[in-house]
Amino acid sequence: MRVWTVAIVTSVMLSACGSELPAPHEDKPEAPATNDPAYTIRGAQPWWIVGDAATPTDDLLTIIVEPPSGTEYIDAWVGDLHVVRLDEQPDGTFGKQISITDLPAGSYEILLAANGSTTAFASRPLYRSAPYYVLVTTDWDYSDPGDTANGYQDLMHRDHPELRITHFVGPYTFTDPAVTPTRQQVLVDWLKKQRDTFKDEIGLHIHPYCNFVTDAGLTCVTDQSTVYATDDTGYTIKLGAYGRTNMGILLQHASDLFAQHGLGRPRTFRAGGWTATLDTILALVDKGFAADTSALNWARIEEWKDQELYRWNMESWNPINDTSQPYWPSATNVLQPNDFQIGSPPTLLEVPDNGVMIDYVSLPEMNGLFDANWNGQPLIGPKTLVMGFHPATPGFSEARYLRVDGFLKYADQHLATRHLGPVVYITLNDVVPAFTVMTGQ
Repeated sequence: MRVWTVAIVTSVMLSACGSELPAPHEDKPEAPATNDPAYTIRGAQPWWIVGDAATPTDDLLTIIVEPPSGTEYIDAWVGDLHVVRLDEQPDGTFGKQISITDLPAGSYEILLAANGSTTAFASRPLYRSAPYYVLVTTDWDYSDPGDTANGYQDLMHRDHPELRITHFVGPYTFTDPAVTPTRQQVLVDWLKKQRDTFKDEIGLHIHPYCNFVTDAGLTCVTDQSTVYATDDTGYTIKLGAYGRTNMGILLQHASDLFAQHGLGRPRTFRAGGWTATLDTILALVDKGFAADTSALNWARIEEWKDQELYRWNMESWNPINDTSQPYWPSATNVLQPNDFQIGSPPTLLEVPDNGVMIDYVSLPEMNGLFDANWNGQPLIGPKTLVMGFHPATPGFSEARYLRVDGFLKYADQHLATRHLGPVVYITLNDVVPAFTVMTGQ
């Protein structure tokens, strides 16, 4: 974010003929029909973030004006704040850094007037907004996503510097005999680079592959598939089939594998096929996870309409839709928010997968989901859009990469760091504090 440096002039305000300048008047001038092109204005960007526990407040507005000759002084009215007189600079410009901390979320106007005029020479919009959090995620459905898919993600970071990705990594990378120790290390090194260079997050994604389940010391379930009558690989088995206790064992084993390979212990989760049940959520709580994003906007996976995967998600996540927002599930109903009465058990943040995955939506649909959650006006409280993709070669083709890239270009047009809108890229773990404060946790 660029910060303008303004030299503050402390000399007594005098006019060219030596008389003291009049004090600014509180009454706002009339807005101009059109801004006067004789004045060049820098700074005064339109969008400013009202911070929360996940994102700091952005509240130091800089205004610099290069005026025409004969300008003795310039006053600024910023929203409902008191009028401010800009300081004359040695280079003949006028400037000021103005705190807008006292402006709550909403739409405002900046008016600039010269020499006490009752008509401003310029009007600029000013928007104060809570963040619009965009979470870009990947689901490691397979043990090795491949170098092509990982290369596409490197391009995303190159072309979208603000981007942060939550990688939901599968622990079967470390239990699948087809992935050699050498290849495991290549993948680990790549993940560490994403984490350490780009501040990406390494979360956890579990499809209950038998090679992972048996490595954890459990018997593999093969008869509760979302696609087939049976699945001897375990890949398409509903994760809820493992209940709370065994799910806890799987989570612990996955965390241990991650830690052994230097990836740290994951704190966020998405179930394979989104097939998390209340027992799954309670097992996540038992193991200290902070957030889950298995709640699916199921209507968007209509490609599976004739399969159990669609039916199960429709029944299990029925209220979740395009605009569903984070909530803290109760300990008795995964769809019911926790009322946090005294003595209520601990829980974790559920951040609905309202943007589903690029695999199931076109670029216009994905951008439409972005618009459905933010209508272009300032937000009173934070909102989230979760989108993702499966980084698997050859499934993550150039066409799908371009779809993701197209969405990122769309989101980049509204980045808070550029004062273009309220968009903040964030990871799942880092977004939790924004909603913790809201719920009084």
